[in-house]
Amino acid sequence: MEWTGARYADKPTVEVHAWIAAPPEKVWALVSDVELMPRMSSELQSVEWLDGRSGPALGARFIGRSKHEALGEWATTSHIVEYEPSKVLAWAVEDPQDPTAIWRFTLEPRDGGTLLREWMQMGPARSGLSFAIDRMPEKEQKIVFVRMREFEANMTTTLHEVKKLAENAQTPGEAGL
Repeated sequence: MEWTGARYADKPTVEVHAWIAAPPEKVWALVSDVELMPRMSSELQSVEWLDGRSGPALGARFIGRSKHEALGEWATTSHIVEYEPSKVLAWAVEDPQDPTAIWRFTLEPRDGGTLLREWMQMGPARSGLSFAIDRMPEKEQKIVFVRMREFEANMTTTLHEVKKLAENAQTPGEAGL
């Protein structure tokens, strides 16, 4: 990720992608299992579906609990805002009309496998990062840049883990999940 000088209000984004030697249905089974995501993340600690749900659907909600050395521990409620099985899964964090972040997985059949993309947008609503910016407004661009680099690194790890599971296991059960 290159230095952009972006401010929080710019709604900065980051996207990573990986080609996976598995069909979209197999990759979808992994990325749509959001309860699996904490096993692939150093920051996301747990995910729990709300309202009696056990999986994604348009409008479904889940709580994510996270921990970060500099930012502490927090929990957020996410809302599924895009849901097309084997194609797109996206969620808005906190208020779907004014989210603190938006996250999206897109899957595309490509070259006998799947091109998996993970994309996220910071803001527009205030988030925990806003408090760090409030304390050091002169460092806003650096704070945003560093956080986006962290997201990029974590997303790259997530896609690497999804790739490993999809390519090395016939079913999630065989992956020991």
